[in-house]
Amino acid sequence: LLPEIKHYLSVYKMFVSTSTAQAMSFRTSFVLMIFMDVFFYLSTILTVEFLFDHVASIGNWQRPQLLFFISFMLCVDHLHMLLLSNSFWRFSDDLKTGDLDYTLLRPLSSIFIVFFRYFKPSSILNSFITTGSMIYFGLKLNFSIGNWIMLPFLVTLSFILLALLEFIISCAMFWLVEGLGINFLRMQMQSVSRWPDFIYSYYTKKILTFVFPVLLIGSGPVHFLLDPSQWYWIVMMLIACVLCFLALQALWNRGLTHYDSASS
Repeated sequence: LLPEIKHYLSVYKMFVSTSTAQAMSFRTSFVLMIFMDVFFYLSTILTVEFLFDHVASIGNWQRPQLLFFISFMLCVDHLHMLLLSNSFWRFSDDLKTGDLDYTLLRPLSSIFIVFFRYFKPSSILNSFITTGSMIYFGLKLNFSIGNWIMLPFLVTLSFILLALLEFIISCAMFWLVEGLGINFLRMQMQSVSRWPDFIYSYYTKKILTFVFPVLLIGSGPVHFLLDPSQWYWIVMMLIACVLCFLALQALWNRGLTHYDSASS
């Protein structure tokens, strides 16, 4: 197992190297992407600040709790932008042009190559904003040492669940081929996950927690951090990750049998 992990890491190192070289070839675009991400992060936080200029609380949360939640989700979104975001748009092109053939011939997991092939180096600098804001609002909540130790694990777990759900949605491209609508659906799912579960109606909340667990991505870890007695959120997230992984494997294999090379 260890040699295989090392092999995948060495391949991913090359993915990062080639993606960085390509991105740096267009320096104006590279700088603009940095500013775009900064604007998105700041506007998201300022939106919450604006809301609390008019209300005292939202649900059971006041300003510090919701700002920490938003910062937590921005950290998850940052990992997504850094590691995955570019690959989803390329997957549809590979299906239409037949370039997926070359992926399937390589002696590596096709899921790994398709979804981790394109790294976004312009998002690296924004790590300071997302991580800094999460730490800042976490300090305002007087987190315990245990909370701070758990925080990196919970961010990673949320990112994994988000990625698995997006991979599952992207499998629809095998049947629809045109991925524009699928990618916009995927982005709408991200928007839903960026707000806490209690803002949704009863049935919507149940569906988005237990059927398609998009609300677990942010609400699960933050509920646990604010009240460690709600440990069951983390158990639900772990179960959701396992079930989503199994569903992804089944859908991906089924999709590959449906795939008809455009180059043949």
